[in-house]
Amino acid sequence: MYKNLAAASRAAACVFFAAAILLPPAQGQTRTASEPVKAGFVYVSPITEAGWTRQHDEGRKAVEAALGAGVKTSFVENVAEGADAERVIRDLARQGHQIIFTPSFGYMEPTLKVARDFPDVKFESITGYKTAENVATANARYYEGRYLAGIAAGRMTRTHIAGYVAGFPIPEVLQGINAFALGMRSVNPKAEVKVVWLNAWFDPPRERDAAMTLFNQDVDVIAFHTGSTAVMAAAQERGRMAVAYHSDMRRVGPDAQIVAVTHQWGAYYTARVRAVAAGTWKSGQVWGGVKEGMIRVGDFGPKVPKAVQDEVLARQQDIAAGRLHPFHARTVVRDNEGREQIAAGQTLTDGQILTMNWLVEGVAGKLPR
Repeated sequence: MYKNLAAASRAAACVFFAAAILLPPAQGQTRTASEPVKAGFVYVSPITEAGWTRQHDEGRKAVEAALGAGVKTSFVENVAEGADAERVIRDLARQGHQIIFTPSFGYMEPTLKVARDFPDVKFESITGYKTAENVATANARYYEGRYLAGIAAGRMTRTHIAGYVAGFPIPEVLQGINAFALGMRSVNPKAEVKVVWLNAWFDPPRERDAAMTLFNQDVDVIAFHTGSTAVMAAAQERGRMAVAYHSDMRRVGPDAQIVAVTHQWGAYYTARVRAVAAGTWKSGQVWGGVKEGMIRVGDFGPKVPKAVQDEVLARQQDIAAGRLHPFHARTVVRDNEGREQIAAGQTLTDGQILTMNWLVEGVAGKLPR
């Protein structure tokens, strides 16, 4: 997750080309085999019942389940990006952790700074893009799940108007909004998406207020790129439909949830801790999606007909097999100001996706400055 627009401009230079979850092994790294690997995790918000931080903590638990006595994990939650993050990361390194995961974009620079002082510790900057000899980066292709959720929303809406509560207007978020709109319009050409920007990742009262504002504008299905369950709870309260993000949120919105876009970090985290244990950990960059098991769409709510569920799951299989790309244009794709962004028959490259700075046709409004 990104912290601000300045961070976004730095992130625009980043291109992830790794195609698999496991990075190639390095040689010559050793550790005492009889001791468990100490793995530390730093979280940007409290661990709530669902959402960004919850999903990363589920990944931590998956490491424990997979490795048992071979790993000892610890975590620190609700750590602000910046100086506080550096302090916490440094403390974990001093406590003897062999690998430290820092899953928030604003942790990237503090992670790199600490890593320079602890060359024998391995660091995983999740959503960052700068690497070092002992710092790897990883991210997920969230936009793939957003496209699939858009198909479900396009089939379920009756007003043809969807809402989107968004954190910051940076490439990672724009990818999701545009993919969601393209997915909707692939099955419902009349669909329109209205966006409210928060300039925050985790602010439940404002997330809820934004959702209510959109519901007052004929929105009957809503998506969001924020860190809490507030939007889902608002949809449940108002009798509207919502796409869960990061986690399955049916406990919060048993009637509201139509589908969930979930992030699966357990396999990646487990593989990286195993690599430390085996002395094969190596720095690198990973950008994994549906194919790699890092993004999954499912957890349909009771309102979604089986035909819609089958359609979404079939398109998910198409993405995994490489038969479908959310940013492939069968006809010209234009932004919402009429400029051509994807020529007919063309597919955006990873570099173009990672530097995305436009809103697709069908999304109302302009990017905030």
